[in-house]
Amino acid sequence: MAENDLENPNEKENQDPNENENFETLFESYMTDMSPDIRVGDKISGEIIVIGQDNVFLNTGSKIDGVVEKSELVDENGELPYKVGDRLDLYVVSIGDGEIQLSKAIGASGSAELLYEALQNKIPVEGKVTETCKSGFRVQVMGKTGFCPISQMDVVYVEKPETYVGATLEFLIDRIEEKGRNIVVNRRRHLERLLAEEREKFLEQVNAGDVINGRVSKIMPYGAFVELNPGVEGMVHISELSWSRLDDPAEVVSTGDSIPVKILSIEQADAKAGGIKISLSAKQVTGDPWATVTERFHPGDKVQGRVTRCADFGAFVEVEPGVEGLVHISEMSHIKRVMKAEELVSPGDQISVMIKTIDPAKKRMSLSIKDIEGDPWIDIENRLKVGQTVEGRIEKKADFGYFIYLEPGITGLLPKSRIERAPYPQEVEKLKTDDAITVKIEAIDTQDKKITLAVSDAVDQKDLQKYSSAAQSKTPSTGMGSLGEKLQEAMKSKK
Repeated sequence: MAENDLENPNEKENQDPNENENFETLFESYMTDMSPDIRVGDKISGEIIVIGQDNVFLNTGSKIDGVVEKSELVDENGELPYKVGDRLDLYVVSIGDGEIQLSKAIGASGSAELLYEALQNKIPVEGKVTETCKSGFRVQVMGKTGFCPISQMDVVYVEKPETYVGATLEFLIDRIEEKGRNIVVNRRRHLERLLAEEREKFLEQVNAGDVINGRVSKIMPYGAFVELNPGVEGMVHISELSWSRLDDPAEVVSTGDSIPVKILSIEQADAKAGGIKISLSAKQVTGDPWATVTERFHPGDKVQGRVTRCADFGAFVEVEPGVEGLVHISEMSHIKRVMKAEELVSPGDQISVMIKTIDPAKKRMSLSIKDIEGDPWIDIENRLKVGQTVEGRIEKKADFGYFIYLEPGITGLLPKSRIERAPYPQEVEKLKTDDAITVKIEAIDTQDKKITLAVSDAVDQKDLQKYSSAAQSKTPSTGMGSLGEKLQEAMKSKK
């Protein structure tokens, strides 16, 4: 009561006899209206209005302020981490004597009455875990020994029960029996309630499109779960983890990694999903690399890339995360005729390529391996000249002539007409694929990349027979001669 409300003895004689009765009625009405919506056990949010030496006072939103002991709020260094204007969430532990007593939880020194109030009003109590026992833990609560089942100690699986021993934690009381001799407490239910409150606050503050940091909590074949806030998880589908093509999320993230993610959507879901479904993207934090690809790459650039997959028509090569180009089979090699991409490269190979064209709109890039190696036809006239005699190898026989391998990337044609004009055409025709042959260069067409050949005049019949006999020696013989072999084949056919 304020000083100017104190009673003046000199005015007592002039007071109306009914005045005291009216004052008592008003005071009772005032006290009744002080906190009409606040009850013991409620969790309220109040703004700090005064920080005293021993207590902190909060605006409870009613006609009476709340008070909490300062010692409850200090950190491990004994410092108060709050200031006037900060908001605190506390429990109402008692109402009376013109004040609302608040607390983070009922302390160890509470009375037996408070123990029952905590049970009835679901107020958390402090308990010290003293030891493990069969199926759970013994917990000291307000001077009494309670029991917490191991399944109710945490929201996660308790792998090492001994790590909880000695800790002072907050519990809800599940039941009190035998006049306090049998107390069962539950920490899991308390944590779930706190997580639900945290989840609700968090969801009020975020929206689709926001970018926040999260922690990878679990990896599945189809994506990664990311914890955004205690009790709040979202899922990054494998297609949203990276701009690169992935077969396994573990290629880019590991459990425990801290990663920035963009919230794509927040939707209502069933109770198993916590009532919400949050879709996330990791790759959209950085933006589509194709949007700025021409700032980093240009036709003619030589770059390193990773072969991601092979197809009948060529190989796809990733030159940076999310940017793939195609090496067409015709761009594989100057040196050899490539029929399948796998003849030269395999998925996972790191190779050098040259960029030929870039189309950002269609997200296409054409690449070349052979342009990196260099075209052997560029300086062909420095190595081979018309009239020169060289030794080659029959690469392929066709009706119109033989393709002769001269050097890596250089193949010439020995036309049928040149074979017929050779000194010993029958010996040339006996030669097989991969047999050696000495030829003379008749013409070089660098524009169309063609070389015309003829059988060298310097080769005599003995040389050709030598090439032919060397080839025949590679094939096992029956030792019966050509006539004997024909007879043997005829006998086989009759059988």
